[in-house]
Amino acid sequence: MTDLGEIGVVGAGFMGSGIAESAARAGARVRIHEPAQDALDRSRGRLQKSVDRAVQRGKLSEDNGRALVERVTFHTNIEDLAPSALVVEAVFEDPEVKGPIFRALDEILPEGSIIASNTSSIPIAQLATWTEHRGRVIGLHFFSPVPVMELVEVVVGLETSDDTVKKAEAFVEAIGKTSIRTKDRSGFIVNMLLVPYLMAAVRMVEDGFATREDIDKGMRLGASHPMGPLTLCDFIGLDVLYAVCDSLYEEFKRPEYAPPPLLKRMVVSGHHGRKTGRGFYEYA
Repeated sequence: MTDLGEIGVVGAGFMGSGIAESAARAGARVRIHEPAQDALDRSRGRLQKSVDRAVQRGKLSEDNGRALVERVTFHTNIEDLAPSALVVEAVFEDPEVKGPIFRALDEILPEGSIIASNTSSIPIAQLATWTEHRGRVIGLHFFSPVPVMELVEVVVGLETSDDTVKKAEAFVEAIGKTSIRTKDRSGFIVNMLLVPYLMAAVRMVEDGFATREDIDKGMRLGASHPMGPLTLCDFIGLDVLYAVCDSLYEEFKRPEYAPPPLLKRMVVSGHHGRKTGRGFYEYA
């Protein structure tokens, strides 16, 4: 187990909790920040549930599971993240939400610390403009569910330093994941390829071309995909996909990236997929 020192995570949602768990599993001491205590309480419960499941399946011993949980602490004050060698921001996909967080982190973190964003669509260069030390800002795009998915996209901003890139890639390797390096373009590698495919499936439903079940069955059985595109949309979160589509279309102005009207109607109606109990499918 590698001594990764202190790692910070801003955002106690599904992604932030997963990033914290992955870092703590590798031996890091992790501080999760969220201004609302109830969000931290949910994150604590999510972490405990995930660790309990790993113990039951024999992937963790009880002692190691207990130690993992003890390495994660929860904080309503962002200044508590000051000792961190690296902080990963994992909040809502809105630059006006993320920007002030980057400014605050830049003010409290030591000069050698890295500030990373888990954004799936917002330019790293844009987030870096909120800081005085732009060379230490980078993208670390994790995939959901973080403890299971092996890939992390390392997104190199216009002013990201070589040292920051090396440290970020070393961190990804230390927590047992594989990195791929990408330039700072909206969607990076995976979403730039994935989103047109998912939106084509949404348009099929919208046009009544085929049923949701047949679309998904076609890609599972005909292309050997582990899940169909509409199931995957629900799993990712329709609100997240809509934000990614908006960002991609804004940058490239290509019709395949434009979110279909059906997707917008579902998002504004609160049908965000698995996490809200209803998307293209219904969930208990």
